[in-house]
Amino acid sequence: MRSGVCGLVLAALLSACGGPPPSTQADRDAMAKEIIEQKKTTSDGTSTATTVDGYKQDLAKRIAQVNFTSVYVERPQALLRSVIVIKFVVDGDGNLVRSEILRSNRDKAAETSAMSSLRNTAPFPKPPATLLKQGRVELSESWLFNNDGRFQLRSIALAQMGE
Repeated sequence: MRSGVCGLVLAALLSACGGPPPSTQADRDAMAKEIIEQKKTTSDGTSTATTVDGYKQDLAKRIAQVNFTSVYVERPQALLRSVIVIKFVVDGDGNLVRSEILRSNRDKAAETSAMSSLRNTAPFPKPPATLLKQGRVELSESWLFNNDGRFQLRSIALAQMGE
């Protein structure tokens, strides 16, 4: 009898440690809306960011907004399918000037998705003049892909499961 009770207690403890309960689509939509609405710009479309990291977060929120059907809004899984790092340049008007993949695990579908999400989002909010060097700002961003092919951007992602 004692081992049966211990087994039940152990099972209850293990189930409690199994991670957060699954969220509903409404929960995910609300979280996505909250992330997207944090993007701040002036009336002429210039980012209100005061640092390069702040501007990078503005762009990540814009990419998530435009590509919402491909974005994963909960905590990324512990072992990601793919991480794609892209370096890109934005001019003073928010136009994408250049982009290149800096890091990949050769997952062509993830590479295509990341590059497409970046290109489909341009033009971006205009960078503040204080962040420009020779009329441009150079950034890099990481696309974190789950097994289902959806991604988060590292600058606005939640902590991975197991972290």
